[in-house]
Amino acid sequence: MIRVEPLTAAAFAPFGQVIEAGIGKSFDINDGFTTRHHALARAETDADVILSIFEGRTRPLTVGMLECHPKGSQAFVPLNGRDWLAVVAQTPEADACRAFLCKGHQGLQYATGVWHHPLLVLEQAQGFLVVDRDGPGENLQEVFFDQPLEIML
Repeated sequence: MIRVEPLTAAAFAPFGQVIEAGIGKSFDINDGFTTRHHALARAETDADVILSIFEGRTRPLTVGMLECHPKGSQAFVPLNGRDWLAVVAQTPEADACRAFLCKGHQGLQYATGVWHHPLLVLEQAQGFLVVDRDGPGENLQEVFFDQPLEIML
């Protein structure tokens, strides 16, 4: 079983970066009508950086596999303002998994090579702006567990 913990920059640091307004440097632009929350994360890749929209749908709250992207980071920013989950691990083993409750205003970036579970939305389907790599070479590794882990909210 995996217990869910709150997403904070400090707790998530071994796995990547939290993308959230108010973390880091912020300043006004456009004659004071816009606040820019600057450089919240830096994409890591050896190829082109692309922007996509993923539409995540609800699924059972179990973890039966992990994946990683060895050639680049992958960022997820929710577009609908609803809470969601991120499951990560230092190694691709069930007992290494940690689950984070991401608030609807929090995005994150998985660092290159970090093991994670695919999108886990908690309510109805929701969209995510995704920043990741597009280029040659295999950039997906998957490991499947014999017994899925249940996520405890």
